[in-house]
Amino acid sequence: MLTARFDALRAQGRRALVCYATAGHPDPERSVALWQGLEGVGADVLEVGVPFSDPMADGPVIQASSQVALSHGVHLDQVLELVAKARLGIPVVLFSYLNPLIAAGTGVLQRAADAGVHGVLVTDLPVGSDPAREAWLGEGPLAFVRLVAPTTPVSRMAEIARHGRGFVYLISRLGVTGVSDDLPPELPQTIAALRGVCTLPICVGFGVSRPDHARALGAVADGIVVGSAIVRAAGTSVDAAVALAGGLRAALDEASA
Repeated sequence: MLTARFDALRAQGRRALVCYATAGHPDPERSVALWQGLEGVGADVLEVGVPFSDPMADGPVIQASSQVALSHGVHLDQVLELVAKARLGIPVVLFSYLNPLIAAGTGVLQRAADAGVHGVLVTDLPVGSDPAREAWLGEGPLAFVRLVAPTTPVSRMAEIARHGRGFVYLISRLGVTGVSDDLPPELPQTIAALRGVCTLPICVGFGVSRPDHARALGAVADGIVVGSAIVRAAGTSVDAAVALAGGLRAALDEASA
């Protein structure tokens, strides 16, 4: 479903809006409403964050949302229940650290697929770090989305791209997730380098939060990933988060026009 979604966008000359939301935040009921609202305003892919007690790659906004979700008793099995309840018509990517997936057992990937998940992204499993785990994920029923850092050498980019499916998530800057005012000036060159060795769609995340970011990246990438800005807005209200995503969708479409 991920490949079909990006193929359709490419045929239309449009860019993907990938929205991240932590499952169970601000609470389980509003989490489902948020996902459905994001789809309603034009999100193309939903990244569903699995709450984790030690989210080292995430900044304070997503860390706090994870703690809120855990306080509601939302763990991986509950995440899958929420995905099934939401009945979304867009691809869903499970965004997780490795520990929750291991703890859930070898059948978790099929359970996720049965619940309506189409892809999986593991934040702390670089290419080559654990071949057995990577094979388990790569040969399973979910598209295994891989991360590329801005400092990654081109040869390493090519290796990561060969091991990925669905799309490549290009991290815009070093550090943890979070909202930024400005995009790194070297980002277009990084995207171009990755595109030279990668046939998968390239979506850029970390710090992407404003319409001007969306317009700028829409000119050079296949999509954007927006997480902390949506999670922060959802802490205020579902409507605020959905409105933010709608504005980013409009800006992306301006860049595609």
